[in-house]
Amino acid sequence: MNFRLGFTGSAILLLGFLSPSARAQTPTPAPTTSSSRTRVVLLGTGNPSADPDRSGPSVAIVVNDTPYIVDCGPGVVRRASAAFHKGVAGLAVQKLKTAFITHLHSDHTLGYSDLIFTPWVLGRKDPLEVYGPTGLKAMTDHLLAAYSEDIDIRTNGLEQGNRTGYKVNAHEIKPGVVYKDDNVTVRAFLVHHGSWREAYGYRFETPDKVIVLSGDCAPSASVIENCDGCDVLLHEVYTQLGYDESKPDWRKYITNFHTSTKELAELATKAKPKLLVLYHQMFFGGAKDTEEGMLKEIRDSYPGKVVSAHDLDVY
Repeated sequence: MNFRLGFTGSAILLLGFLSPSARAQTPTPAPTTSSSRTRVVLLGTGNPSADPDRSGPSVAIVVNDTPYIVDCGPGVVRRASAAFHKGVAGLAVQKLKTAFITHLHSDHTLGYSDLIFTPWVLGRKDPLEVYGPTGLKAMTDHLLAAYSEDIDIRTNGLEQGNRTGYKVNAHEIKPGVVYKDDNVTVRAFLVHHGSWREAYGYRFETPDKVIVLSGDCAPSASVIENCDGCDVLLHEVYTQLGYDESKPDWRKYITNFHTSTKELAELATKAKPKLLVLYHQMFFGGAKDTEEGMLKEIRDSYPGKVVSAHDLDVY
């Protein structure tokens, strides 16, 4: 089951103009439409393209109203706030304090500073805990240095901000179990993403679901192994039509970095997820390269249940 939260871009922008007193309050979320302990919320389904309808790649796994963020593309915090205002209580901005990064491509990390600072400005007191590949600590240190004057003014100036909520504990991981609490066990596994030496997918085991996210990758056997009949498999994809319409140098790139519909159909047939969710969808074939065409390409070879995700979809 899934439902579209349907929060428009203009409505999201309005959240940013709340008065300080309004921002300090925690709004009452709308009634939830799901009794499941675990929900998968698509905060962003985009890629580097500047599509106004798709924020940068980011997924929230919400278990017992506790959020776990995977990747932080542009717009991550505002999309979380939009989901909260539409009924996902676990995505209150102040609760955003645990995140996992698949790899350090800019479209997956441009919202990192947003995830560090915005929840802190709005009241988060706990440091952000972030797990990801080698290089994450250096990126974190540089971001904190870049915003050092902001931190100084917010903590030592009239705002009297707390001195803990902007801090980050960056954990550089290796394959295996990288995180565990009462809600989730999170396992990282390597995937092949072109020239990146470290790119990870993640397997989330919760009390009622197993969710696997590919991150960005060419077809990787590790995704099949970690799904193995999982409840939800979120996988990136590009269309065969887009490949056919591309120039040779671009074909070389996409086949080394990403997964075609044909390849994903073969992979999903082996992985056997109960639900296959397409995200980070890529269209290279111009106006005739559509979402409907992408789904048809998958369904022509894959008999399982498949959907193409949009921002703020919930599964």
